[in-house]
Formats: sequence, structure tokens, C-alpha cells
Amino acid sequence: MVGLVLISHSGTLVEGLRDMVAQVAGSDVAVGIAGGTEDGRLGTSAPLIAAALRSTLAGSDGGVLVLLDLGSAALSLELALEDLEPFERERVVVSEAPLVEGAILAAVQASIGASLADVVAAAAAASTMTKFPRG
Repeated sequence: MVGLVLISHSGTLVEGLRDMVAQVAGSDVAVGIAGGTEDGRLGTSAPLIAAALRSTLAGSDGGVLVLLDLGSAALSLELALEDLEPFERERVVVSEAPLVEGAILAAVQASIGASLADVVAAAAAASTMTKFPRG
């Protein structure tokens, strides 16, 4: 099954999002989080991201989709990816999808056993999702 890694500058944000994902996807989808710095401040941490990637990869035989919030999270993620072994990196896909909506749509697909490619596509669809129905 495909797992998710959620990265944010806020630990509180990704903890809450992990709870939302569990509500829609159940406990079978592995969800790793990396939010904030080691000392609890706002920011991102490459070591925390690498740890989340490794633990989620260990519980996800279908690969891992990564979703992140803002600019410097991508820089920390790049450093974390460099810390992984090549066989680990090849099982990780990074999404440009919005963090919250992408995580929910991806989690639903992962929960039904979809492939990594299908989970990636579901997350990407969040970029064009409307929030208000237009009549």
C-alpha cells in the first residue's frame, strides 16, 4: 500500500492533517509527518523529514507520496532525500499538490490499494478542485 509523508512548517498543522487522513483512509495507510523544527519552533528540518520518509517507506510496500506546504520545506526535503539510499529515493514521489486537499484525495486512493501513480494523480487533481459549488 502507498504511504504518505506530510511536511509543514508547523507540527500542529501536520498532526491535525494526519488525524484527518486517518478519518478518511483508516489506519492501513502509513502516514509520516515532519512539522516544525527539532526544538518545536516553526520551520522545517531535514533530519525530521528523513526520519519520516524512512519510517513511512518501511511500512509502505507501494512507495510514498510526499506533500509539503511552503518554499523552504522543499529545500529541507531535498536535503532529506540526499540522505536516503538510492533504493529508498526511487520509491518516493514528491507532489506539487496543495497539502491539505492533496493529502485527503491521495489518502482515499491509497486506502483502496491504488498504485503510486494513481495516488499521485489523485493528489494532483486537488490543484483544480473547486471549494464552492457554482449553480
